[in-house]
Amino acid sequence: MGRNKSFDETEVLDRVVQRFWTRGYKATSVRDLEQATGLTTASLYNAFGDKKSLFRSALQRYLDLSTRRRIAALETSPQPLAAIETFLRSVVELSASSSDGCFLVNSAVEVAAHDVDIGADVAAALRDVEAALLVAIRRGQADGSITADVEASRLATSVMGTIVAIRVMSRLPVERHTLEVLAENQLASLHSGAGAPLAAGGDAPVAAARPSR
Repeated sequence: MGRNKSFDETEVLDRVVQRFWTRGYKATSVRDLEQATGLTTASLYNAFGDKKSLFRSALQRYLDLSTRRRIAALETSPQPLAAIETFLRSVVELSASSSDGCFLVNSAVEVAAHDVDIGADVAAALRDVEAALLVAIRRGQADGSITADVEASRLATSVMGTIVAIRVMSRLPVERHTLEVLAENQLASLHSGAGAPLAAGGDAPVAAARPSR
């Protein structure tokens, strides 16, 4: 029979997310985690495993609360271009209101390159975002709201790059206007000038001598 726990794991993970998010993986000590959760190291490790396992669980909790909700909004919106605009502008709003950045992007910068398992978690999450953007862009190209002059996969990669850039730059002392310019320039590259919608599910050919943004 399993051991009864005297604490709510979800509540504990939320506190762990905040501590790792604000301090980073390396700078967060086991003592910090004890202070954040009110639990002993033994209780934390019995429930979640070691520090690395706890970090990976915290990252998944963050994805459930934030990133995956945005993905769901992209997938369910009847207006794909508007959904992408909302996504980008929400990224600007969050980034301008806090210098903590994004837990996922922070993890990509700080930890992913040095730990295979965490790197795989981060890469999978970023791929999920880009895949959702790709589906939305294809839908927008099909209804004529998104340009058909650039291949959908290239546009998705460009939007993903802009999101990461905004999140990274927000950790620096930059003005909100700088983040807004990045988002608005990216949105301008998506808008369709005119032209017939694409056939459902197809990518447009890449325009000659016109690099993707």
